[in-house]
Amino acid sequence: MRKATLRLLKMHFDSGVGHIGGNLSSLEMLLTLHHRVMGADDQFILSKGHAAGALYVTLWSLGRLTEEQLLTFHRDHTQLGGHPVPHAIPDIPFAIGSLGHGLGLAAGLALGKRLRGLPGRVFCLMSDGEWNEGSNWESLTFIAHRNLREVVLLVDLNGLQGFGSTAEVANLGSLANKLREFGLEVREIDGHDTDAIEQALRTPATDRPLVVVAKTIKGHGVSFMENKMEWHYLPMTAEQYQMAVEEASRL
Repeated sequence: MRKATLRLLKMHFDSGVGHIGGNLSSLEMLLTLHHRVMGADDQFILSKGHAAGALYVTLWSLGRLTEEQLLTFHRDHTQLGGHPVPHAIPDIPFAIGSLGHGLGLAAGLALGKRLRGLPGRVFCLMSDGEWNEGSNWESLTFIAHRNLREVVLLVDLNGLQGFGSTAEVANLGSLANKLREFGLEVREIDGHDTDAIEQALRTPATDRPLVVVAKTIKGHGVSFMENKMEWHYLPMTAEQYQMAVEEASRL
């Protein structure tokens, strides 16, 4: 975890780009999912596209991306854009934009597996803010109606989005309870507890699609970034980067 966090910080600092807060809130989930849970027949869709950096670092930790590739992050003509791009990396099948488009794609992949009799699950990592988008509720209706147990949703519930807290921008109340109303199996966990993440994803669901709602902290592990909306946007100065490295080195 420490090594991945340090590499994520360096990658964002060297490229001079922001979105680091939401990357840090989801990094444990991405690492745990890819290292401990997913098998060869499983697929992954990143719906919260702002966390592309955390996905790239996770793939780097698996040996699927090289150090040289990470050095091109957010550069001209790169395969590692600020949001995932298609037809560049085998592990990234779709361009999903900033957020809000992954769930429908995951549902389509899952239905395709079912119709073709293929094994494996489709994991989709979402943010809490993107549930403001109607396309996700349409996709959820489809998943529930088809009882697509091949889909597993992970929700990074850090409570912040681009213009403030999720409660201030468009308060949905308890997202977990709303998802339960669709007849889904919902498990609520600490999104920074890797053992809890693994258990929630490995323990078989009953006869319904599974949703793991993970309570997280935006900017997790860097005290001056934690729970601060501005770190949805800001790049780090040299001084801030050094401070972040010092704190992350103690993880």
